[in-house]
This record gives sequence, C-alpha cells and structure tokens, in this order.
Amino acid sequence: MKKLLFVCLGNICRSPTAHAVMRQKLAYAGINIEVESAGTSASHKGETPDPRSVRQGMQAGYDFSGIRSRPVQERDFADYDLILAMDDDNLAALQQRCPPMYQHKLQLLLQYHPAYPQYREVPDPYYGGAKGFALVLALIEQGCEGLLQQLR
Repeated sequence: MKKLLFVCLGNICRSPTAHAVMRQKLAYAGINIEVESAGTSASHKGETPDPRSVRQGMQAGYDFSGIRSRPVQERDFADYDLILAMDDDNLAALQQRCPPMYQHKLQLLLQYHPAYPQYREVPDPYYGGAKGFALVLALIEQGCEGLLQQLR
C-alpha cells in the first residue's frame, strides 16, 4: 500500500478532514503512505477546506496545510491503491466512472469503523451546524484508526 485517496462530493469538508487525520496517524505510526483527497464534483476546485472543518480538526490537533479541493481524475483509479468514499452516493459515482479492473480499490471509509455497518456513511455537514462537524471528525477518526490497524 503506497497511496490512499479519500473522496466526498466537493472535497471541502469530509474528505479533507480524512486527509488531515490519516496523514497525521500515518506519520505518528511511522508508515510512509501518500494521502490525498478529491471530490466527485469539481464545484470547489482549488479552494481550501471549509473553515468549520478546519476549526474542528485543528482543535483536535490536525494540520490541514497544503490541502486544496480537486476533482477526481480518471488517472486516480490507476494511481491510488485504495479509494475511500465518505458515503454511498459518492461510492456509486466512483463506481460508475471507475474502469472494471480498478473497481476492487473502491470502498467506504466507514467499513473500517468499529461499529460498521451501524455507521456506514460519514454525513455531509455542510448545511448543518457545529455538531455535524464534530460528528464527522469523530466518525473519520474512528474509521481512520481502523484503517491504520489494517495497514499495520
């Protein structure tokens, strides 16, 4: 395993949070795996993560530096070893675009959560309040921790 890609819709809330969380967990574990994030939509291309996601993540000690929104590109399916969607809608969008030979790389992040399938999706917090961003961070931390255990 050399490269992970986290994917949500706009790549400004959930997937950048997973990007920041996993990047730090891997660094602390001394595991050299490249982490990136992208969106199934290009509507926020080039933007920094949502300030509410950054605020929530920074309070927990995560670094969002260098993270910018970008859309999923066709070459991502070949380039990344594991492509982790935040929810079923984005997983379905990835499955539609992904060549058959790379379908095995597509998964939901919360497949690695200890309470999966009770927690199957990371909900989109964009139109909600601060509690939504706190829930997103907690789900992502647990999913990334489970993923880290698998990678070890």
